[in-house]
Amino acid sequence: MARIILGKTGLEIEKNGFGALPIQRVDFNESAEIVRKAYNNGINFFDTARAYTDSEEKLNYAFKGFDKEFPRESIIIASKTQGENRRDIEKDIKTSLDNLGTDYIDLYQIHNPSFCPTEGDGSGAYDALFDLYDEGTIRHIGFTSHKYELAEEAIHSGLYETIQFPFSYLTGPKELAIVEMARANNIGFIAMKAMSGGLIRSSKAAFAYINHFDNVVPIWGVQKLSELDEFLSYMADDTKLDKQLEEIIAKEREELQGDFCRGCGYCMPCPEDIQIFICARMSLWIRRFPAEPNLNEETQEKMRKIEDCTECRQCVMKCPYELDIPELLKKNYEDYKKILSGEIKV
Repeated sequence: MARIILGKTGLEIEKNGFGALPIQRVDFNESAEIVRKAYNNGINFFDTARAYTDSEEKLNYAFKGFDKEFPRESIIIASKTQGENRRDIEKDIKTSLDNLGTDYIDLYQIHNPSFCPTEGDGSGAYDALFDLYDEGTIRHIGFTSHKYELAEEAIHSGLYETIQFPFSYLTGPKELAIVEMARANNIGFIAMKAMSGGLIRSSKAAFAYINHFDNVVPIWGVQKLSELDEFLSYMADDTKLDKQLEEIIAKEREELQGDFCRGCGYCMPCPEDIQIFICARMSLWIRRFPAEPNLNEETQEKMRKIEDCTECRQCVMKCPYELDIPELLKKNYEDYKKILSGEIKV
C-alpha cells in the first residue's frame, strides 16, 4: 500500500481513496460491508457529500459511530457543501456532522460552486468556511469543480488546500495542467470521475494510469464488493502501466474522442423530464456494454422523451463541459432507433 501527504493539508492518506457516492444505491448493511472491507485493507480516506442523499449516514453506520474498532482519528472524512452563502453552509455542516456522527470533518469542500468563493467577496461563503476552520469544526478547506477556469482560480487564490477535479486517461491537456498546477502550489489533487462516469471499461488501466501521478488521489466509487476487490488487488500489486494497458488506453481514447457526456448530472433537472445524463450517452453505452436493459421498453420510453425537447438550452448553460446537449440528444436518439431497427449492429 502507498501512503502520501495530501498537499498542504499534511494529512497522510492511502493514495487511493473511497468515493462514497455509489453507496447511495445499496442498503445500509451492504454498504457497511463494502466500507469496512476498504478500511480493513488500508483505505483511510473516505469522500462523501451532503448532496449524496444517505451516503454520510451510511459511513457513520459502517464505522459504528467510530467505536474502538474504527477509531475516529484513523479515518479521514471528506464531505462537501453546495452552499454558496453563510446560511446554507452553516445549515449543511450541522446536518453533515449529525449524519456522520462526528464533531469535526477532516476536509470540507465547497461542492461545484458557480463561482470561486474568496474572503470578503460579499457571498459570505468562504468566510463561513474559514470560521468553521477557525473553531475546529472543519480541519481543512477544499474546492471541487468540473470547470477548468474555476479550478485554476481556486488554486491561485491560495485559499484552498485541495482541489477535486475530473481526471482519467480520457481527459486532456487542460486536466493535466490542473494536476501540475496543483503540484506547483502544493495543493492536494483529488481525482473524481476516474472511470469517466462508468464509460471506461478497464479498471486496471484506469488505476495504472492514475497510479503514475504521485500527487493524484483517485476516489474510486464502488457499490459492489467485487468492484472493491479489483482495486484492492491493484493496490496490493502496485499495478503499473505496461504495453498491454497502454494499448487498451489508446483504443479507448480513439473510441471516445470528441464531445461526450460524462454523466455528472449537473444539467438536471430537465423541464421536459428528459433523463439527459442517460440519454445523451446511450450510443456509447450500447457500443461499449451491449446488454438487453439498454434496449428494453423502459429504456425505449426514456429515449422517446427526447422528442419532447424544446431546445430551451437550460441544460447547456448548466453543463460544466459546455456540451451542445440538444445536439447530443438528437444524435443519440437517431443512433438508438437505427440499433433498434437492426440497421446498425452492435
